[in-house]
Amino acid sequence: MFRLRWLPMILAFTLMGGLLAACGTDDDADVDSGEPTGEEMEATAEGEGEGEMDEEGDMEDEPSGEGMMSLEDILTDPLGTVELAEGDPIEIGAMFVLSGPNEALGVDSRDGVELAIDAYGDYMGHPIVLTTEDSQCSPEGGQAAATRLAANDKVIGVIGTSCSGAAEPAIPIIGDAGMVMVSPSNTAPKLTAPDRSPSFAGYLRTAHNDLFQGQVAAEFAYNELGLRTAATIHDGSPYAEELQSVFAAVFTDLGGEVTAQEAINVNDTDMKPVLTSIAASAASPPEIIYYPIFTAEGGFVTQQARGTAGLENVVLMGADGLFSPDFVKAAGEAADGVYLSGPFVGNSSAYDAFIVTLKETYGRPPLSGFHAHAYDAAMIILNSIAKASATDADGTLIIGRQALRDAVYATEGYEGLTGTLSCDANGDCATGEALAVFLLTDAQVDDPGTNWPPEAVYQP
Repeated sequence: MFRLRWLPMILAFTLMGGLLAACGTDDDADVDSGEPTGEEMEATAEGEGEGEMDEEGDMEDEPSGEGMMSLEDILTDPLGTVELAEGDPIEIGAMFVLSGPNEALGVDSRDGVELAIDAYGDYMGHPIVLTTEDSQCSPEGGQAAATRLAANDKVIGVIGTSCSGAAEPAIPIIGDAGMVMVSPSNTAPKLTAPDRSPSFAGYLRTAHNDLFQGQVAAEFAYNELGLRTAATIHDGSPYAEELQSVFAAVFTDLGGEVTAQEAINVNDTDMKPVLTSIAASAASPPEIIYYPIFTAEGGFVTQQARGTAGLENVVLMGADGLFSPDFVKAAGEAADGVYLSGPFVGNSSAYDAFIVTLKETYGRPPLSGFHAHAYDAAMIILNSIAKASATDADGTLIIGRQALRDAVYATEGYEGLTGTLSCDANGDCATGEALAVFLLTDAQVDDPGTNWPPEAVYQP
């Protein structure tokens, strides 16, 4: 379990830095989802069950609609309604990074959502369909994807984005359309901060909050590795800048010294000026560099750090933005020995069965780390439909937008693949327990596609 003694200090630090610059084109590898195919599991967000999953991961009983709201209440929903004739599909939107160097993060989450929809089945004769947009990993991509989904008045809710930088402009657009939005991999603290904008009221996440990830990484470096000096690198995105800030604050509070906090730009390829500055920033080079950035830039930092005078033996540590075989391919042999903080789903019959289903469905292992988080995000929305809908005399299914948002926020004690999830008033649904530190070895370097994920070497 997490030790929360740092949380008040971290929260104050994060809020003080809450006006950070909008993210760069690559944002948090903030990534994933899974389905409990091997174990019966309650299907409602509050654990009441709308049918259980058999050993193949199918719903044994079709959701009955029990617990639906009254038609009168639904018709007066303050955010409006979605009306579906008998047999019409229920449409879920998704926004993930599906192109570029961080594509694996988004495809991994899409896999989880698709498997959740397949396991859930129809709702009262209405098939569930997924409409997916490429939000990339940038503010521009998030805005464009959100604008397209918001224009579709049949979409009841949205799963995404992959990256916090894409989420910032997307959240108000989705919210103004009355839709609820749940991200499986956004981790920037500001997105669920107590003082967040009212326009974020419809946003939640099943991913961990980087207030926890930064703490875990700093405690690992200081307590487990015994390191006392550190430097950080970020790329200006909300994810990277906030995460390195939390790491630095906790590391300092533990008694360590942060010798440099450097910034690069997205799409930079020459990291030598920053690395040389880090090496010369104190009487001796730092013992560890923490760089929670993304695939392309992370690969260049890793490669070039090994060849920078004074940094030949520095410990290198990234975060969930680098948690992908694509990073190992980008970094090459220099990836051997790199630590990564990121999402961790413990062994369970449900998760193990989900991985079997994923491999059978897509012909490969998971591409990143947030597939289980995406599965849980999809299931929470799907399980909330019964609590936010009613059927009229003609058999039309009517779903209230505010009612659906309220039902998602009311999620409590949901037994998901990533743990037991309960959503708080600010939109954080994860416990923070699904985190670990991983070590890349020559096994990943030799064959990253097959030997993934790497071994977890530390769990808080």
